[in-house]
Amino acid sequence: MRHPSLLQINTRIAIEERGRVLGRPATLDDLPDLALDAYAEARVEWLYLLGVWQTGAASRKVSRDSRPIRGELEETLPDLQEEDITGSPFAVRAYRVREEWGGDEALGRLRRRLADRGISLVLDYVVNHVALDHPWLDEHPEYFVHGARESLEHDPQNWIERRAGGRPAVLAYGRDPYFAGWPDTLQLDYRHPDVRVAMTVELARVAELCDGVRCDMAMLVQPDVFARTWQDVPPPMGGVDPVTEPFWRDAIAHVREAHPAFMFMAEVYWDREWELQQEGFDFTYDKRLYDRLHQGSGHAVREHLLAEPDYQARSTRFLENHDEPRAAAAFPLEVHRAAAVITFLVPGMRFFHEGQREGRRVRVSMHVGRRPVEPPQAAVVAFYDRLLPCLGRSEVHDGEWRLWTCRSAWEGNETSADMIVFTWTEGERRLLVAVNYAPRQGQCYVTLDLPGLAARTFTLVDLLGDARYERDGDGLRASGLYLDMPPWGHHVFEMRG
Repeated sequence: MRHPSLLQINTRIAIEERGRVLGRPATLDDLPDLALDAYAEARVEWLYLLGVWQTGAASRKVSRDSRPIRGELEETLPDLQEEDITGSPFAVRAYRVREEWGGDEALGRLRRRLADRGISLVLDYVVNHVALDHPWLDEHPEYFVHGARESLEHDPQNWIERRAGGRPAVLAYGRDPYFAGWPDTLQLDYRHPDVRVAMTVELARVAELCDGVRCDMAMLVQPDVFARTWQDVPPPMGGVDPVTEPFWRDAIAHVREAHPAFMFMAEVYWDREWELQQEGFDFTYDKRLYDRLHQGSGHAVREHLLAEPDYQARSTRFLENHDEPRAAAAFPLEVHRAAAVITFLVPGMRFFHEGQREGRRVRVSMHVGRRPVEPPQAAVVAFYDRLLPCLGRSEVHDGEWRLWTCRSAWEGNETSADMIVFTWTEGERRLLVAVNYAPRQGQCYVTLDLPGLAARTFTLVDLLGDARYERDGDGLRASGLYLDMPPWGHHVFEMRG
């Protein structure tokens, strides 16, 4: 399905909460069918289970010993226990499901239960780094970025001393070029050709267990990014490769030889989204839209939506995820509603975070496996209960999307700059979306040059509210539709006629 909906679940928390209900340790088999039915009813096409892979004790110890991490967790969970600190799910030791959760076999059974409901399974793939106690540390020390003793002394936030291949070595933490390293990980050296082969094999293994992957920090292994990050570090053990060929193009092609319909989604920033789409990714994070929505500028949002249609259709739109603040906490309710209408009704993948629909406000760290109890916010629940059925309409998947120009309602009225109006059409099915994304009243005219309007009368029925308007089709095509909307006002009109 085009423009699919994806729901992200923190698997550790889902298992912990299910275990509390059952009164015993839970497995993936214990995730109830009623929950899966609810996902299908909410029109979820992709379920992203975050954190199913095995992580190591060494990386977990870093989380437990870190004062900043522990301080953050204690704010979230005042009754924090040592066993609650589970470590980062992105410090992967092995792409195998944790045995206490039922292993790969339980994941396979869950995948079949999802497929029976028309839901595909997405899992993590972490390309840049591995856990501190990954088996490659002994088996293939040449896979890692090595430094000198001076590196550790002068730059301790980016280096660690560990045994590699049976001898002491100074190794780099996984990192991006703008921040200190992640001290629970070790950096893979993509200048070594065997690393690219080995990580392609790992990716192929993951592809046997699911229907798609969310690739963590995918841009970090792009040749120029990697070269800039590690330009002052000696070449890898066993030879040097200038990394002139991108990793992703060949790796994605390799997986698709066996799984032609496999889905790749990239977490990517720094205006590299289009670049990674060209490497073969089906979808790329759209952080720029997210940032512009937070800025509160309708004009900036509209400018972003003028991008090429193919780019738009392959963008992953979100209001929150595990890295970002909860939408219910970051946006006042009226802004949250307007931002959600834009985010989830423009083209692309619609990325929802578990708890978003209920209005959860506490962002839970990736280093903890439990979360506080939060009652649902009735106003947020009511809003999403009306928005989600709109995403099930065929025109917002298979129809044509078009962004319209908003004209000033009268000379000197500049409020039209913050008005965003677009349509989805599929034959006689027409959906008109209008948002005043601004903290002020706004007015505009929108001329709708849609086929099939001439000599007809239409009833505009707001699917998110109670508004109903009768409009003449010839007038909509000529002088246009007049809109006068309050701050953060929004409509999703079904055009009946």
